[in-house]
Amino acid sequence: MSRAVHEFHDPTRFIVGTVGQPGERVFFVQATGDGRTVSVRCEKQQAQILSEKMGALLDELAARTDATVPPAAHTVEDLEPLEMPVDPEFQVGTMGLGWDGEKNLVVVELLAMDPGATDESVVLSDSEDAPDALRVFLTPARARQFVLRSEKVVSAGREPCPLCGEPIDATGHLCVRLNGFRPRSRGELVELIEP
Repeated sequence: MSRAVHEFHDPTRFIVGTVGQPGERVFFVQATGDGRTVSVRCEKQQAQILSEKMGALLDELAARTDATVPPAAHTVEDLEPLEMPVDPEFQVGTMGLGWDGEKNLVVVELLAMDPGATDESVVLSDSEDAPDALRVFLTPARARQFVLRSEKVVSAGREPCPLCGEPIDATGHLCVRLNGFRPRSRGELVELIEP
């Protein structure tokens, strides 16, 4: 089977989104453009790391280059859900992020999970034996929108317990710091710890 590289040059959408309820959400990165949509499944931590690294790259570009980079204080323009149906091409393993200084574009590459490909030389490689990939070229403005939306999506999960940091779900939370007591909500938990 030959390698599939899904390449998007300035897509109309490049977003992180989820399917499912908090605590059971499945994360996806989705690119749309030229009449096609490609979705790849990722972990919440991968979406968070990609967002953080892309934000840091944009901040560095604003400080060191003459590229026009929108500030981090912009509002999110696209809060629409993922394009349905979500049929992922692959599970993300390795991620790559870079800057094309000639074209003033942020380059993102998400590679399929491949236990044999742990070397970073496979990122942006066109080798036939490299894993499948989603390769996207973004303007700094579109990259900033990706960062802003990703931060919003990642933080929209369950609230963390103020004592132990573990997420509180709809059925309550068995907090190790409360010796097995199970408060039903964050409000009940706050009442226990604040007299």
